Amino acid sequence: MSQKTEKLIPVMTGQTVIPVLLIDKAQDAVPLARALAKGGLPAIEITLRTEAALDAIRAVAEEVPEAIVGAGTILNALHYEQAVRAGSQFIVSPGVTDAILDAAEQSDIPLLPGCATASEVMCLRERGYTHVKFFPAEQAGGAPYLKALSSPLAGTYFCPTGGISLSNAMHYLNLTNVLCIGGSWIAPKELVNDGKWDEITALAAAAAALKG
Repeated sequence: MSQKTEKLIPVMTGQTVIPVLLIDKAQDAVPLARALAKGGLPAIEITLRTEAALDAIRAVAEEVPEAIVGAGTILNALHYEQAVRAGSQFIVSPGVTDAILDAAEQSDIPLLPGCATASEVMCLRERGYTHVKFFPAEQAGGAPYLKALSSPLAGTYFCPTGGISLSNAMHYLNLTNVLCIGGSWIAPKELVNDGKWDEITALAAAAAALKG
């Protein structure tokens, strides 16, 4: 399998919500990951949107064995290599390029590639990808769009991310072609900055209780 799906499926089916995290301070990563895992969300995506991201991934990989840490906002092959070297167990990209797909082919770490159109899904299917990220979900058509894809693109499974919150999560999770969703509402920046880990654990527990 081009996608190494056997490694990716447990991440996508192990929990209904994958927290998408933007971490400004690397020292927050370990307590944040522990708080999320305690609430029932061990798999997390740390986005490469800050200078602290790679150090954060490395810290979680080394110090939080109960967590499954992934890297998001992978934009090129160098990002892929850096994230894997830091300890990422899965890779997520907002879109896809041939260079990223080639890097994925050469790596043991699975890729969840981003897409927003039927044509992009079809191109990914030609490369052996059946499990993809739908981004930006709300802006690209939302749950109705994914429902419309379920028949013509049967056998493709999605993790929608972008604009998803507790209020609309079930619109996606009720779809047969959605395995999980990605969301940032579980770890609000203000709670992370204030070190309110118990409150984040409570938000994680509420998200973990969502069932599609």
